Amino acid sequence: MVSGEVLAVSVENFPLDAGNTAWILTSATLVLLMTVPALAFFYGGLVRTKSVLNMMMLSFGTAGIVGVIWVLWGYSMSFGSDVGELFGNPFELFGLTNLAIDDPTNMLAGSGVPAWVWVGFQATFAVITIALISGSLADRVRFGPWLIFVGVFATLVYFPLCHMVWGGGMLGGDGWVAGALSTPLDFAGGTVVHINAGIAGLVLALVIGKRQGFGKAPMRPHNVPFVMLGAALLWIGWFGFNAGSAGAANDQAGLAWVNTFVATAAAAMGWALTEKIKDGKPTSVGVASGVVGGLVAITPGAGFVSPLGSIAIGLAAGILCALAVGLKYKLGYDDSLDVVGVHLVGGLVGTILIGFFATENNLWDGAQAGLFYGGGVTQLCTQTIAALFAVLYSGIITAIIGLAIKVTIGWRVGEAEEVSGIDLAQHGETAYETITSGRLNN
Repeated sequence: MVSGEVLAVSVENFPLDAGNTAWILTSATLVLLMTVPALAFFYGGLVRTKSVLNMMMLSFGTAGIVGVIWVLWGYSMSFGSDVGELFGNPFELFGLTNLAIDDPTNMLAGSGVPAWVWVGFQATFAVITIALISGSLADRVRFGPWLIFVGVFATLVYFPLCHMVWGGGMLGGDGWVAGALSTPLDFAGGTVVHINAGIAGLVLALVIGKRQGFGKAPMRPHNVPFVMLGAALLWIGWFGFNAGSAGAANDQAGLAWVNTFVATAAAAMGWALTEKIKDGKPTSVGVASGVVGGLVAITPGAGFVSPLGSIAIGLAAGILCALAVGLKYKLGYDDSLDVVGVHLVGGLVGTILIGFFATENNLWDGAQAGLFYGGGVTQLCTQTIAALFAVLYSGIITAIIGLAIKVTIGWRVGEAEEVSGIDLAQHGETAYETITSGRLNN
């Protein structure tokens, strides 16, 4: 335990802002809540009874793997000294042993927030991004291969893409895209988090293959209240995700909070309206999914657009994501929990629409206002290029990782285990106790 005297010395020459530091610590905690328990409940409720524990374990396992490698080399690869505009030097801050309170990698030093707080805040972004992917391969994947994928994907995809956008790489203010057009805008993770996770989910769904009975047997959510609870917790946690990304307790954080709220509300209603028109009834699972779709879409522009723009972005996301989730049945890929329809489509919608709705206030240096606010098409072109690059980079590397695992140790449980229940086969336990023929079965 650090003594008060040592703490006073370490902070003496650092302009510590207690309010900003407390806000970012709170935001980091809220973002971690988005994975465990929020995403675990949301995804867990969407799968069948025999798969709920495995689904929740994928989120917990992701937090375990990413938490360790983030400290070892992940933070350094994300925010360390630039290597070819692609990633940071993984050895520069290996294990964080040389991290100073005002370390040059600390992007919040100017707000009076210590480096350790920045490290923790960004760690939770890495966790949620990779956990999101798990929804695309529910009901059929072994726990061990998933953990291996998490470590390799984090190292080869998430950390580099994080560096490219936020750590000084090619998609940041000093990169080649900014030099050619304008600075790409990604306030809290449209490219880094959602497009990244969404395209990775699509690739893995194609590599691993369909669940037995997909498109033939009913695969309904086993616990809709879990889904609603998870969506509600995601909505709450997302205020840390977006408003915390302002880096301080300031006006932009307040704008991001309001935008996150209204965009999500608009998306939920947009999804419900689409279901009503298309299927005759709005569903609770649909509204919960609309909540997540709206949160995804407003993430990249939360601090750059107005509340009116946020409503438009949320409504567009609610409608388009509701329509997109049906593509898996038409195109034949088994994205179990609609990672593609919600996160890839929502991420693309939010990232590209910044090019229409970005206002002149709070933009990063080198960025321009959107088309609807007198900025022309430059920012729209920039946002489109950034989105497409994220799709290609994440998609190609994920395909290589996924195929490598498939041809070596394999992804899937056996056919009998998939039918009888992945929870019992992989974890030796079941989520619910049932009574059959007078005997208690677990």
